[in-house]
Amino acid sequence: MALRSTRTTDGGSTPDGPSRPDGVSPGSPDTPSGSEVHPVDELLPPVKLISTGLQHVAAMYAGVVAPPLIVGAGVGLSPAELALLISASLFTAGLATLLQTLGVWRIGARLPFVNGVSFAGVAPMLAIAKEHGPKNALPVIFGAVIVAGVLCFLAAPYFSKLIRFFPPVVQGTVITLIGVSLLPVAVNWARGGAPGAPGYGSMKAIGLAAFTLAAVVLCNKLLRGFWQQLSLLVGLAAGTLLAFPLGLADFGAVRQAKIFALPSPFHFGAPVFDAAAIVSFCIVMVVSMTESTADMLALGRIVEREADERTLTAGLRADGLASALSPVFNGFACSAFAQNIGLVALTKIRSRFVVAAGGGILILLGLFPVLGSLVSLVPQPVLGGAGIVLFGTVAASGIRTLAEAGMESGGNTILVSVALGVGIVPIAAPDFYDAFPEAVRTLMHSGISAGCVMAVLLNLLFHHVGVGRRSPAGETPGATVPTATPS
Repeated sequence: MALRSTRTTDGGSTPDGPSRPDGVSPGSPDTPSGSEVHPVDELLPPVKLISTGLQHVAAMYAGVVAPPLIVGAGVGLSPAELALLISASLFTAGLATLLQTLGVWRIGARLPFVNGVSFAGVAPMLAIAKEHGPKNALPVIFGAVIVAGVLCFLAAPYFSKLIRFFPPVVQGTVITLIGVSLLPVAVNWARGGAPGAPGYGSMKAIGLAAFTLAAVVLCNKLLRGFWQQLSLLVGLAAGTLLAFPLGLADFGAVRQAKIFALPSPFHFGAPVFDAAAIVSFCIVMVVSMTESTADMLALGRIVEREADERTLTAGLRADGLASALSPVFNGFACSAFAQNIGLVALTKIRSRFVVAAGGGILILLGLFPVLGSLVSLVPQPVLGGAGIVLFGTVAASGIRTLAEAGMESGGNTILVSVALGVGIVPIAAPDFYDAFPEAVRTLMHSGISAGCVMAVLLNLLFHHVGVGRRSPAGETPGATVPTATPS
């Protein structure tokens, strides 16, 4: 059967009928007909649920543990305390992911949306450590994160109203930038992690990354059905097995890890509320909200359940609540993990319960450090080889969205060109904004947020201001024309 929606001439779409509390609108293509279940709400068999959930954990594990590693080193934690901070980040990422995927009341996007420690907060946290000293830094950081999380929760209904400024041309630009911005991360992983790391840039590391990349591609080509959907996990396993004889992986971390460790609330001290630190983190939270909004819009298009205003509000509330509660368990601010969007696009598994299973696995990794150490056996070059496929898939999704956005319009061409250019600046020259005020640096150091802001501003200029409000056909972008959506 065919369902109808209305589409605005500037590329936005408005579903017929009122929205449900979970963000799905009756009468829209996202609503199942009769007893049919949308793929997002499909509950898979246990084996498939756990194995595909593990893929999501493998894709985002390095991103979760990197911020506590950097901040822990910056505040001079002992190895035991650093392990506790990493476990806390895994545990709180799992809680945040469950909140996003399963939802409570009007909290949670109820999409296959992975949450974890936001990397945007690393620079402000290191600045706080420098200002307050290593011993006092973590309580000040936790206090600032709590306030910023509450701000995000309260501001969510107002921030989500910005969806009208995210038509497909803006969404496509931002999705493309998400993929492009993540590709340098994959390249650094492929070279061995980070400049200065042992063996960084060696042929051994790059060769292992190339082998993993080839394994993922060949598995995707040669395997069928369920095993094809596990192509990333198979590639990661193959790359890790090859890493052992090459001397790029060992079981040292597994031997030293504790078997079980309960999170200790406020282990590093009660939160301290410092005004300057709070302002700094509120700015970080606004940037994270911008990126989360873009990620939800991107994921909504990939899973064919458009993220409307209520979905965005619920998703941002989950970000805020998770961030406010995270410091209780010694965790940091939580935000979306864009790399997992690429995994959804690659595997075509759209069930939110798969990601919820990944959230459950993250909680277990936080409670059982020995399990987390097993996941950490995957070397950085292996992650890099798989990351090229994942992040490239996100960029390809953005290009596909742009192809549907009416690029014959000269205004849209300029919008995409300039927004992509501005978004690539911090990728090509990471120190470009170093001389700017701190608030500007926080916003513009992320290629995703910089390009997103530019795309929204240019969309306002070309489609909402003055003569730009008229389309090439002489129609007003606010006008709606019916379009048929195939069943």
